[in-house]
This record gives sequence, structure tokens and C-alpha cells, in this order.
Amino acid sequence: MNGLRQARSHETTPLRTVRAGGSPDRSVDGRTRTPVPAWAEVLGAYGRPAALALDVALALLVVAAVYQYAGPYDVAVGGAMALCLLARRSRPGTVLTAELALAMVQFILHDVPEWPLTAAPAAYDCAILIAMMSVIHHGRSAWMPYAAGAVVLLATGAGMVGVPGTDVGAFVASATDLMMLWAITLTVWFTAFALRVRRLYAESQAARAEQAERERGHLTRIAAAEERAAIARELHDVVAHSLAVMILQADGAGYVLKASPERAQEALAAIADTGRDALGDMHRIVRVLRGTDPEPATGDEEDRRRVTLDEIRVAADRARTAGLALDVLVDVPDGTLTPAQELTAFRIVQECLTNVLRHVGPGARTSITVREDAGTLSITAVDDGAGHFPAPRPDRPTGGHGLVGMRERVEVAGGTFTAGPRVGAGWRVEARIPVKGAA
Repeated sequence: MNGLRQARSHETTPLRTVRAGGSPDRSVDGRTRTPVPAWAEVLGAYGRPAALALDVALALLVVAAVYQYAGPYDVAVGGAMALCLLARRSRPGTVLTAELALAMVQFILHDVPEWPLTAAPAAYDCAILIAMMSVIHHGRSAWMPYAAGAVVLLATGAGMVGVPGTDVGAFVASATDLMMLWAITLTVWFTAFALRVRRLYAESQAARAEQAERERGHLTRIAAAEERAAIARELHDVVAHSLAVMILQADGAGYVLKASPERAQEALAAIADTGRDALGDMHRIVRVLRGTDPEPATGDEEDRRRVTLDEIRVAADRARTAGLALDVLVDVPDGTLTPAQELTAFRIVQECLTNVLRHVGPGARTSITVREDAGTLSITAVDDGAGHFPAPRPDRPTGGHGLVGMRERVEVAGGTFTAGPRVGAGWRVEARIPVKGAA
């Protein structure tokens, strides 16, 4: 985070505003605009005119001081000093240099001619202090406030000796006058520097708040993406598995409808049970998407909503009814897994059965083992590919999200996942998940 080291920048349309201390504002057409100080921003659209009005007021103050003197060139020199102050926000360093150069001209016109053409020192020399304050407050480099103070102190100190090698003599009568001038200069410098530090601190706090807001938004988007991925996995598992079983059951019922009405009736009953379970899962997911909080359910409804390892046997029976030769072994002591781990194990087994039914067919022989040993839950699914080497089948869809969803579930649980063809024919899926005891 760079909030403590750089001033915050706002973005408005069409003008980008940079707080005092930053670079001058540039509109979309590239033209430089006078920056608006922090105190003027509270005025909204009137902030910039208010800042410009203050600059004009300071310039008029210097002009008013000029008319206290009767020198023929006081008006010219003092007026030039006042005019330079109008650019003190956008070009503070240049303005201070110009003010010091005009002061040098003022003292030359005071000392070199036979009679003074200007007064020196004069009240309108306060323009130098105003320019120094502008450098401290609006300077874009960290060294500029110190350089401005040193230059003004040295220029004032030169008043004790004048300019060697020229006719410009001393304009400070005594060391007491010099100390007084330095005291005024240092007072102005410390005041301006304190205001600069306060401004930079406020801007750094605002930048940190803005950065924190961006980070919160980023984390919210990440959480939303993760939630969408989780819902997508649930939808895929419910829809893909249920439809695969129902399609195979419907095909089987059509084949045996005339030859064995009893088996066709069993297949239709399995289709109805699978559809009801899928519809219940879809209702649960829709309630999550809507953000509604249903009333607490009891009895069979609550048991159905919580998926346990017993559901593996139900899914296995339906797969066998669809014609799959299936061996299932579940060796997990009761209370070993948390509800989330049981759901993960069931969804992985469910997806394995779905893939076998979709990509291999009901003629495949499949073996599924779910076992907990030494604090690790291992899930292994192996099929023989119906006796064929693994190869793309033109009559089967490819490129689904099943393997991706299984891998994401296992990684969320902190485990490892592998899937790929076996040596020979068939496919092997293996997941290993560290077990955390149920509360």
C-alpha cells in the first residue's frame, strides 16, 4: 500500500483532480488546471473559484502595500510581485524564483542610482514569504520546502553585507533586524510545514481508506465467484447424475416394456424416485440463490436434506437398476466424518457413477471403495471400460465439468485428486481427504 507515501488522487469526469502537493490537474484535453486545496473541496463546484479568489485577494494585499511608497518603480516591481502570486499553486518553485529575482531588482534600484527608485526593504516584500509558503504547501518534491526556506534565509542574510563586487550595499541595519527577519521567516516556514504535514497525513489516511475499500470489493468478488463455483458444482452433480440415471432407466424400461412389465415398472419407479430427489435438491439450491431462510424442517424432510454416506448405497442401487455391474465398499466408522466431508464423499461417488453411465455404458463393471484409515479418507473408483481400451466415443458427449468439480471439492477439503486411464482398459479415479472429526 502506497497510502503513506503518496497523496491520494481523485477521479472526476471529465477532470482529474489532484490534491495540493500533487501534480497540477490536467483535463481531458491536456490543459493544466490550478489544483484545488483541501479546504476548498468542501465547497464542491465553488471550490476552484474560492481558491482563485483567495489568490487574487493576496495579490491585492501586496498591491495595497505598494501604494505606501513613493518610489517611481515601486508600483512596477510590487505589481509584478503581486501578479506572480496568481500562479503560486500550479508553479510554486517558479513563482518563488521570480519573487526573489524581483526583490534583487528592487534592491538594485534602491542602491545603485544616485537617488532611490524603490523602497528597500518594503512591505510588499511579503510576497516572498507567501511564495515560500506556496512552495512548502504545494511543492511536488520532498526537498522543495527545505530548499525554499534555506534560499529565503540566505537571501535575508545577504542583507547584512550586500552583494560583493557590486554597488548593492547592505539593507539590514543591524543584527537585531536580521534576527527579527529570520524569526518571521522561520515562523512562516514552520507554520506552512505543519500545514503540509497535516495535509499529507489526511491524504494518506484517505488513500488507505480507499485502498481498503477496493480490497473489500475485491474480496467480495472473490467470495461471490467461489460461491458461484460451489453452486455450479451442486447443479452439475444434481442435474447430470439424475438425468443420466433417468435416461438409462427410461431406455431400459422401453426395451423390456412388453417382455417384462415388472422390470419396466421397477425402472419407472426408479425414474420417479430419482426425479423427486433431484427436484428436492434443485429447490434447496434455488432457496440458497434467492437468499431465503426456510423454516426449520423436521422428520423425514430434514433427513433427506442432509446427505450422508448412506446415500452412496442408494445411488449404487439405482446404478445397478440401470444395468451397471457395480461393487461398492464403504468402510467408514460412524461419526468419523463431518457433514461436509460426507457430502463431498457422496458427490465424488455420484459423479464417478455418472461418468461411467454416460461415457462407458451400462455394460461396464465398476468397483468403488470408500475407506477411512489413519486419519485419511480414500475414495477409489475403477471401471473396466466395458472391456475396451479408453478412446473417444463419437456417440458420447465429451468435455464436461465432472472431473473439474471433483477436483475442486477435494482441494477445498484439503486433499489430493487424481484421475486418468488405467493400464489396459478402463478409468481410475482416486481422492484422498484428511479427516477432521465431526463435532
